[in-house]
Amino acid sequence: MLDVGRHPNVDILAYSEVENVTGEIGNFTATVRKKARYVNEEICNACGDCVAKCPTRKIPDAFEMGLKNRRAVYLYFSQGIPAVMTIDPEHCLYLKKGKCGVCKKVCVKGAIDYEQKDEILELEIGSVILATGLDVFDPTPLTYYGYKRLKNVITGIEYERLINATGPTGGHLNRPSDGELAHKVAYIQCVGSRDFNYCNYCSSVCCMYAIKDAMLGREHDADSDSYIFHTDFRNVGKWFQKYEIRGKEEYGINYIRGRVAEISEDENFNPILWYEDTETREVKSLKVEMVVLSTAAMPAKGSDQLAKIMYVDLDEHGFVETGLPFPTDTNVPGIFACGFCLGPADIPESVAQASAAANRAAEVIFLSAAGKQA
Repeated sequence: MLDVGRHPNVDILAYSEVENVTGEIGNFTATVRKKARYVNEEICNACGDCVAKCPTRKIPDAFEMGLKNRRAVYLYFSQGIPAVMTIDPEHCLYLKKGKCGVCKKVCVKGAIDYEQKDEILELEIGSVILATGLDVFDPTPLTYYGYKRLKNVITGIEYERLINATGPTGGHLNRPSDGELAHKVAYIQCVGSRDFNYCNYCSSVCCMYAIKDAMLGREHDADSDSYIFHTDFRNVGKWFQKYEIRGKEEYGINYIRGRVAEISEDENFNPILWYEDTETREVKSLKVEMVVLSTAAMPAKGSDQLAKIMYVDLDEHGFVETGLPFPTDTNVPGIFACGFCLGPADIPESVAQASAAANRAAEVIFLSAAGKQA
């Protein structure tokens, strides 16, 4: 991200949305709304003085999956590029009521600008690459798992924030119910995936990231015990099966072939998993201290509206359709796509697709420039 931020031929339009795209291959016009941060990006150095003094403190932090709160003025996340603050207009006392103004008073750089407005940019471009990423399935409708009802049932992405050193617990796997370290953790696969009621496809990456998360748990806590409940493992990448075996042999991960039917809890909020062991054909239960749901990966929110703006076709699941004449080509000449917006893909596959899409886009620009010179 730093390399991109420093590159002289790359302009980052963060906190912006594409509102319209017109034209044709080699000659597109994109209308982009650059949202008002109420902070001058050219001046702000993310020192944090404004955040320290902001009196509005109890706003759920979206980046931290609501596991901690932020203030009305905030840095989206610590490694973000560009590293500048943003004021939330829905919660800022000055922007809502004309009161407060503390952040402007304490900013010695003079970066706070309450009068800042959205900018509408018209960009002349030769080609477009869609790389909108993914969102995750909300498991709340699957009431038998107890998500948001049982305190110590969380999702995989919430686990990622808890185990991260910059996360809300400083990298400690503390239970939401009492803040105690969770030593015994169960991971449930295919939550929303391979389910005809929700996402009837395999999300591809869940098996591997559950194994990785269990390994991280043991690295953080030598007494950690992990249990991964699965229908079957679909670790099809290079050396992926070796990784699975390593998880069992070196990290003591317990792989249980069986679908969890229900989760209850005891008086201490310890989740109790009820499941059928499909190898022994027995109904069993397992008490743990925390449950992690490996939720289905889905197209990013808003990708359907973006597809309409660009006249790009989507498949039955909402992913971008590509394939002709090349794997990264959409139905609109000059518009390409890569990564998870095409369907479930891990990092190496996404990187390979990105290189292919970049080459196709560069080819369009090169040929367009050559045509104009001729």
